[in-house]
Amino acid sequence: MRAVARTGNSFNGGGICGQIQKVDWNNTVLWSYVYSSSTYCSHHDICPMPNGNVLLISYESKTAAQTTQAGCSQSITMWPDKIVEVHQTGATTGEVVWEWHVWDHLCQNVNPAKDNYVTSIVQHPELLNINYNTSKDWMHVNGIDYNEQLDQIVFCSHNLNELYVIDHSTTTEEAAGHTGGNSGKGGDFLYRWGNPAAYQATGTNVFHVVHDAHWIPEGCPNAGYLVAFNNNGISNNQSSVDLINPPYNGYNYSHTPGTAYLPSTYTQRHTCNGHSNGQSSSQQLPNGNMHVCIAEAGFIYEVSPTNALLWSKQVSGQVVQSFRYSACYVNGTLDVDVIATPGGICAGGTAQLNATASGGSTYTYSWVSNPAGFTSNIQNPVVSPDVTTIYTVTVSSDGCESSSSTTVVVGTPPTVTATASDEEICNGETVQLNASASGGTSYTYLWTSDPPGFNSTLQNPIAAPTVTTTYFVTVNSSGCSETDDVVITVNPVPTVSASSSPNEICIGESAQLNASASGGSSYTFSWTSDPAGFTSTLQNPVVTPAETTIYTVTVTSAGCTNTDVVTVVVRPLPSTPTITQVESTVVSSAVEGNQWFLEGSLIPGAISQVYTPLETGNYQVQVTDENGCLSSLSDVYFFQMVGINVVSRLPHLYPNPTTGIVKSDGAIASRGNFELMIVDILGNIIINAKNPTEINISDQENGVYFYVVRYESGENISGKIVLIK
Repeated sequence: MRAVARTGNSFNGGGICGQIQKVDWNNTVLWSYVYSSSTYCSHHDICPMPNGNVLLISYESKTAAQTTQAGCSQSITMWPDKIVEVHQTGATTGEVVWEWHVWDHLCQNVNPAKDNYVTSIVQHPELLNINYNTSKDWMHVNGIDYNEQLDQIVFCSHNLNELYVIDHSTTTEEAAGHTGGNSGKGGDFLYRWGNPAAYQATGTNVFHVVHDAHWIPEGCPNAGYLVAFNNNGISNNQSSVDLINPPYNGYNYSHTPGTAYLPSTYTQRHTCNGHSNGQSSSQQLPNGNMHVCIAEAGFIYEVSPTNALLWSKQVSGQVVQSFRYSACYVNGTLDVDVIATPGGICAGGTAQLNATASGGSTYTYSWVSNPAGFTSNIQNPVVSPDVTTIYTVTVSSDGCESSSSTTVVVGTPPTVTATASDEEICNGETVQLNASASGGTSYTYLWTSDPPGFNSTLQNPIAAPTVTTTYFVTVNSSGCSETDDVVITVNPVPTVSASSSPNEICIGESAQLNASASGGSSYTFSWTSDPAGFTSTLQNPVVTPAETTIYTVTVTSAGCTNTDVVTVVVRPLPSTPTITQVESTVVSSAVEGNQWFLEGSLIPGAISQVYTPLETGNYQVQVTDENGCLSSLSDVYFFQMVGINVVSRLPHLYPNPTTGIVKSDGAIASRGNFELMIVDILGNIIINAKNPTEINISDQENGVYFYVVRYESGENISGKIVLIK
């Protein structure tokens, strides 16, 4: 696979390509793909991927209006970089299946009114400061590599003197944001190194023009180290190859906010046998040797781990990059695939390594690890690493070797807490289950229940248990899982029945309300009314409504409530009748329902509208309507018998017996002014009144009392009254 300097590109400058080609060992072009337009163009390096796709570095054009809106302090056209993954679809066609844009991951602290504003650059090393070394060809990215085990990409910037690591496990949409992927950080930088000043951190500027960022591949000493060609690493006259051991932390990298990424300087350095202002490359070999290409000098050489020169070649002109391949690699006679099952474990867990070799006859296997400490000659060993570890197997057969690697990610079990919006509910209600997790990266959730029947992969699902239920949530992060549970107590809703005895009354009467409840334990009762005005917490209160009223009882048991209603119909009293005399009869104003009284006592059978009195006395009438409601007694009507059959009656008080109210009949008042005294059986005067029409002795005890009526003429009338309340 090679990059091609295509003619006719809209972009121009050093490293402009616009085209890639796939060529076999016989120089036959198998694929020729153009990636160039008026708004983008590939340049510099490419990276073939294990899946057959290829990663391209590309400029994309941004106008001055776009750059200033993004927060740039200069109004200029810029060519920020993007990375695209292209899948071959034909001899000259391809499809972009994934892409990442640095334009989606900018920051600036100059203008709060523009995009990408942050208050502190050093607190956001995951973003690129658009106002650092700003120019048209701003970053000038020139080297790119892919790590299959981590599913991450590294690339380096000539102008900003840094290398950057991003997550490739994201979707294109996630790569444009700040969440998602194995790292949980979307397309933000996972790691950057070489020039802390680019994100305003304190530290040493190690890179001075950087090219060829890549990982040391599996099967080599120091596998997993990041490497870059530092063009002016030693001086402006001597280059270096710098090796960095990143602070891996699963799919992320350990970092203290506000500081430079570690390590503070290179882990190892090879001082080159020459100098190149640009381009150049290095290759770390399985035997520990290093292959170095000093581009502008046209000098290629190989050194031992002790930097002893083993081989060199001087060519005419420049050599941009060079690589050493074995005959086995060129001929494709030996291959090995390796896999770890599972690829992610918890500390203390185990993984099975499997190596499958092809293209040879009898195979020998040699396993090593990074971090170092594990070796094995078994084809398929079992490992139990304490930290994320890269395992490399080298297979030998018939004088050829082939190596491949796999990574076992060691995670920490997450801390899991299961809670609920309410741990005690009523039957028929729902509850929000909540799972919180910490100590991992990205999480998956699985809810189950006891009794069984509930399953969910949501973090915070809704449940509707009908019985008391225990809900379990298992949270998985990087192959580690932890479980917690929460118990939801389900209380029954009580069954409620409201009634009234009676349910129809007359004004002034009372009714007994009754509430019965079942299905719960202990109950509380709350009565209200419509029309409003009545409340009670008794189970069976007595009410005396003045109008038809709906009573609602709310019964609560263990926090669960239910209601029922009962209506008490209130009938109005019939109008108080009046009495008129027609000749020798008395007539009620009511046509029906009459009952006549003499001296406060009911006259048996006297129920007609017209009644013929048989004696002189005080008459009253009372009406009962069709609902059984009684009117008030009419006013007293004194009827005087005339003729020879008149029966004379002495003046007296009535009714007798009485419940408290005693009235004087018309005969008492007709004899003139008088004084009335009521005396108990001990001779104590309890009432002494002049000319009363009625008196009230309801405040006295039940019993016999005596009365005396004294007239100014000296005449006295006496008698007794029986009080029965």
